[in-house]
Amino acid sequence: MDRRQVLKQSALAAAAFAFSRDAFSREVERIVTHRGFTGNIIKLSSNENPHGPSPAAKSAMIAAVGVSNRYPWEVTTQLREKLASMYGLTKEHIMIGAGSSELLGITSLMAALQKGNAVAPDPTFRLWMGAARKVGLPIKLVPLTGKKQTDLQRIKDAMDANTRMVYLCNPANPTGTIIPAAELETFIKDIAPKCIILLDEAYTEFCDEPSMVKWVNDYPNLVVAKTFSKIHGMAGARIGFAMAHPQTIKQLNDLQPWANAGAGAVALAGALASLDDKNFMSFCKAENQKARSVFYKALDKVGMPYIESHTSFVYFNSAPFGKDVQKLLESQQIVGARTFEEGTKWLRLSVGTVDEMKKVAEALSVA
Repeated sequence: MDRRQVLKQSALAAAAFAFSRDAFSREVERIVTHRGFTGNIIKLSSNENPHGPSPAAKSAMIAAVGVSNRYPWEVTTQLREKLASMYGLTKEHIMIGAGSSELLGITSLMAALQKGNAVAPDPTFRLWMGAARKVGLPIKLVPLTGKKQTDLQRIKDAMDANTRMVYLCNPANPTGTIIPAAELETFIKDIAPKCIILLDEAYTEFCDEPSMVKWVNDYPNLVVAKTFSKIHGMAGARIGFAMAHPQTIKQLNDLQPWANAGAGAVALAGALASLDDKNFMSFCKAENQKARSVFYKALDKVGMPYIESHTSFVYFNSAPFGKDVQKLLESQQIVGARTFEEGTKWLRLSVGTVDEMKKVAEALSVA
């Protein structure tokens, strides 16, 4: 790739991120201020769990308020030990943060300190990218395939001698696609010896794909980030965790004010309780599948193609519909449909409750 191509690719990457960031900012402002809305709003924008937190988590968080005058070091350790036992690791493999977004940011900071670049698919979850660029980590964005799949070969082709990190979200946001486990394992074995692989597994609990955490002992460059924001329904509590080789976790901890500093006492207590509430997680997964099915049928009825999702959202092409889906839904107090690809009619909508998705279906059917 010559210098002109590199500059062109960098400009396109910066434009794509700016588009995503600005679109997100406009969406947040519109929803927070309720501008133009009256009455009850159905919010389907940020892939939040409409059912959570679980009853057990709520009770634990309420109880934790009373001891929030103390630093929650003991509970932090308990959570790390519980997570470690779940994944066949030790607590030294686990790092706690204020949502997985903080951990994505810290990992990209570690990569930036190595003075090179990062590679990621496009579109993907981008909100960590602005800070990464500001600390000196330029990011090459690689287009998805025509079927909106992550193109692992093109990601390999985009890497160079200065690539310090590859970011992958699997299942993917905003498309809901998955990289099959065998393909992802082959990619990890090939790439992890060369640079950091930051694997964002925010949505694995909504599907049956295995986590890649089993490889962290073999590949110290593999960092697997997970969150309590999605199926656990604790997006506002801000708690997530990363799993990696102990030496990598130590390097990441060194970039925090103190090790595992990000999450507060209330969030930690909720997370610890939520892990034991298996019935609630099963309920959320089953309800998500039912609500997705309602939305699929609505999209089929009005002729809008979509990608079968492995997550709590659906990516669909509104072009054949011939109407502004975002404005149409907002006219019915349903907010959240937005694009991640400038110049296209592809939209992402979070999956709410079954009743909420029935209201989405009704809004589309009477248009």
